[in-house]
Amino acid sequence: MRSLDSLKQLSHSRRKLGKVAIAAALGSTLALSAVAQFRVEVSGVGLTQMPIAIATFRGEAQAPQKIGAIVKTDLERSGIFRSVDTTGVVLDEGSRPDMALWKQKGADSLVTGSITPLADGRFDVRMRLWDVVRGQDLGGQSYAVTAADLRLSAHRVADFVYEKLTGEKGIFSTRIAYVTKTTQRFTLWVADADGENAQSALASPEPIISPAWSPNGSQLAYVSFESRKPVIYAHEVASGKRRLLANFRGSNSAPAWSPDGKQIVATLSRDGGSQLYAMDANGGEPRRLTQSSSIDTEPAFAPDGKSIYFVSDRGGAPQIYRMSASGGNIERVTFNGNYNISPSLSPDGKYLAYVSRVGGAFKLQLMEFSSKTVTQITDTTADESPSFAPNSRLIVYATQQQGREALMTTTLDGKIKARLAGASGDIREPDWSPFSR
Repeated sequence: MRSLDSLKQLSHSRRKLGKVAIAAALGSTLALSAVAQFRVEVSGVGLTQMPIAIATFRGEAQAPQKIGAIVKTDLERSGIFRSVDTTGVVLDEGSRPDMALWKQKGADSLVTGSITPLADGRFDVRMRLWDVVRGQDLGGQSYAVTAADLRLSAHRVADFVYEKLTGEKGIFSTRIAYVTKTTQRFTLWVADADGENAQSALASPEPIISPAWSPNGSQLAYVSFESRKPVIYAHEVASGKRRLLANFRGSNSAPAWSPDGKQIVATLSRDGGSQLYAMDANGGEPRRLTQSSSIDTEPAFAPDGKSIYFVSDRGGAPQIYRMSASGGNIERVTFNGNYNISPSLSPDGKYLAYVSRVGGAFKLQLMEFSSKTVTQITDTTADESPSFAPNSRLIVYATQQQGREALMTTTLDGKIKARLAGASGDIREPDWSPFSR
């Protein structure tokens, strides 16, 4: 019988460094580091985009962070907005803009604001959004933040603009988790959704894999090899504390949270084969969900919690299957190609993202459930670990681009991609956090 991680090892074999073995001993706090900082590079052209002008915020030149530039990049990365040139224009939230001028420049909306140092060392960030076409004030926001939280305030400004203009919640102030390997050091990172402000949650010479956010965004489950075998832990992001979730005989791998946060489903080999088990998120005796002689792994809950998607080679090659959350009623989901892994469900329940081997390359695929249409949305050849943004509009994934390891985000049509280019090391296994609760 092949080992528990055979399927995951196959999925990683295309990467130059081989199967990742990313582990760490937890620190009590998250330490800031520049090693894994990213630079967002947006490319591609969407079919329909809203033209928006984002003026330089008053006081921005003297501030530690360029709020307007961060907001601009966030909105461009969404694929929904196209920036109108505002070079040399500085407008604060109290300015009454010349709507005719901005109409002439082609803008439908305009963002203005200011950054002001406060006596206690914090910064007062203010913004206002204007509907240029109708000449209307759409409201504003203000934040009193430390220098360390200036980027977060910029992401919140972008969230406000996104929601006001689209009617949907913005995802720019959410976070991503991912793992890196540099020489013999493995690190689990938590970063802003644009890849910046990365903080080390774990760092060690021992392996760790499969980070997974809890539904409320307060914890990360992961698999650590520090005991020389796969063991599942849960890590509290704010405090750095961790607790043991699964250390049964054999391997414990591929944790997935139920949408209500009450259960963990994982792949265990305690009874010989690699099968799926459900257990209470607070611990306890696991309950077996699958009964096969094959490898069943990489579980992912449907958003309604009623079914679980997983990878199995029960048909002779890795494919994605679905079963009820209590086990049973198993049916095959993927039929295009003979190698499909890493299922990820969109939070709105409309899409399944996964990785397929196509002619020796590994490419991100998107299945729309209503039509059963499958679309290949990348042109890279080493894609892995897709994860949806909590508003279901973007996907983050790991890949190689121009010979470099990278995290990417893509719109669902594949037309707008943003490279979150790491400085160095092997970057993989991203997981996008839910909205904060």
